[in-house]
Amino acid sequence: MQTVKSYLSLIKFSHTIFAMPFALIGFFLGLKYITLAPLKGDDRPFENLVSSWLPGQAIEVANGEVIVPIPLILLKLGLVVLCMVLARSAAMAFNRYLDRHFDARNPRTAIREIPSGVISANKALIFTIICSLLFVVCTWYINLLCFYLSPFALFVILGYSFTKRFTPLCHLILGLGLSLAPIGAYLAMTAEFALLPVLFSLIVLFWVSGFDIIYALQDEEFDKENQLYSIPAAMGKRRALRVSAILHFLSAAFVIAAG
Repeated sequence: MQTVKSYLSLIKFSHTIFAMPFALIGFFLGLKYITLAPLKGDDRPFENLVSSWLPGQAIEVANGEVIVPIPLILLKLGLVVLCMVLARSAAMAFNRYLDRHFDARNPRTAIREIPSGVISANKALIFTIICSLLFVVCTWYINLLCFYLSPFALFVILGYSFTKRFTPLCHLILGLGLSLAPIGAYLAMTAEFALLPVLFSLIVLFWVSGFDIIYALQDEEFDKENQLYSIPAAMGKRRALRVSAILHFLSAAFVIAAG
């Protein structure tokens, strides 16, 4: 149990709640679309939800209403949640692995699992690979579109860990990674792109970027000394907070735009 707790701490598992509500929004927007699509003559998302895992569970159209069996909804919801947990776990573990030398020099982060020796760097990397592979496998069982897009998702969420080494826009890349949650969950249900989940993705993009700038304020001097890039290190505290405020304003604006 202590080992499990160490890995959960490594990936900050409790923080998964940050983007989970937005993934669920995307999921239920997709479910709502599915209940309307067959009535409009669009059967692709309708067929996408049917699973060979649940034989005998059929979607029916009766009296002008689409009836989706609860087991089918729960199956797809479970896969969506599992994908999100696996993707985020891979991203966090890889970030800790890649930043282990910087974390060891920073008094604020020296107590983290890898620099403190609780978890070895190699084990963290293996954990990252396992989570990434399981993520791709889960997308295969969701639908082909999600499977084909899974490498792109991994590229964004894993690639973020490199960005602090060459651009102060790293906060926006982090936001982009988490912003994949609502549109990804919507695609999992419908296998079709739409504007509304994109608006929710923009909410997450600007919200996460804004608070990550605030979070980075505590490492402003450390980043400068170690030639790491961040908006606080590049612009100073006061200007960085102005940028954060603008990003939060944009996030709120897209909340209104999404309705």
